[in-house]
Amino acid sequence: MHDVAREAGVSRGTISRLLNGDGYVSVEARERIEAAIRKVGYAPNATARNLARQRTNAVGFIVHEPHALFLEDPNIGAIMLGANEALSEADYQMVCLVVGSERDATRVGRYLRGGFVDGCVVVSARANDPITDVMKTAQLPVAFVGHPPDLHDLSWVGIDNVASAREITARLLATGRRHVGMIASALDRDSGADRLAGFSAALGDRFDAGLVVPVDNYSYSEGVRGMTELLSRAPHVDGVFAASDAVAAGALEALLRAGRRVPQDVGVVGFDDSAWATRCTPPLSTVRQPAEGLGRAAARSVLDQISGAQSEPAAILLDTPIVWRESA
Repeated sequence: MHDVAREAGVSRGTISRLLNGDGYVSVEARERIEAAIRKVGYAPNATARNLARQRTNAVGFIVHEPHALFLEDPNIGAIMLGANEALSEADYQMVCLVVGSERDATRVGRYLRGGFVDGCVVVSARANDPITDVMKTAQLPVAFVGHPPDLHDLSWVGIDNVASAREITARLLATGRRHVGMIASALDRDSGADRLAGFSAALGDRFDAGLVVPVDNYSYSEGVRGMTELLSRAPHVDGVFAASDAVAAGALEALLRAGRRVPQDVGVVGFDDSAWATRCTPPLSTVRQPAEGLGRAAARSVLDQISGAQSEPAAILLDTPIVWRESA
């Protein structure tokens, strides 16, 4: 900056005002400074600037899932892209942090407490999640995608999983299915538990707990395992609600192996309207989850908290239309 000031014939304070946008700089001075910057090859030191401002211009994107599922689940990728789009527009970097084990949770918690990011978007948090505790103690700006029950005064963005699951189950029942089961994933998370609640509500007195097979996560392999188990319990099952499209795709594979036709013998519906839905044969009837919209909304909430534009916790719900295709 000394070199630029000498070349342009202005003070360092004038240069600082121009670079930081903190005050008036005349057109003539601006042109001289810009010409001097080009001539001397000056580049602002972002690290020094961020230290002075006590900002990193980075936001963490935390996914609490096994590493393999992080790569397999297209919803996580879409949420990440939506968040990155909003952060990029604000000239922020996204730091991706995957929590797949207790060791990961400890490492990421230490990183967050070290002040390396200005805030966080958190995906797939559970109740009593150690990362949630870190957010509370570190007082970092944060927005969760989903709504674990112990968030209390933290911001979140999500969908009405109960109503969406109830609606698509009712649509499946309206096709005349009499023995409808569910492959219920991730019951330790609000999304999984709420989808089971919506399924149960749609069936009412017809709900049979024996036709619900719980599986660990939203994956293709768990769909194969869950559908195989459901067929062994109830060979007469003629309708299935799978808690995600990936799970539904696995269910279709298990039904094919068992010689069951879809939708003639068994109607299958999923949840997400992800890439899985259109690549399946037949294509899946499903609930459209606005994954990129969730990521954008969560990132904007974090940015608003950082800037001071949002001073109170926000709760944002996005719409989830039904998309009806050939699988049911």
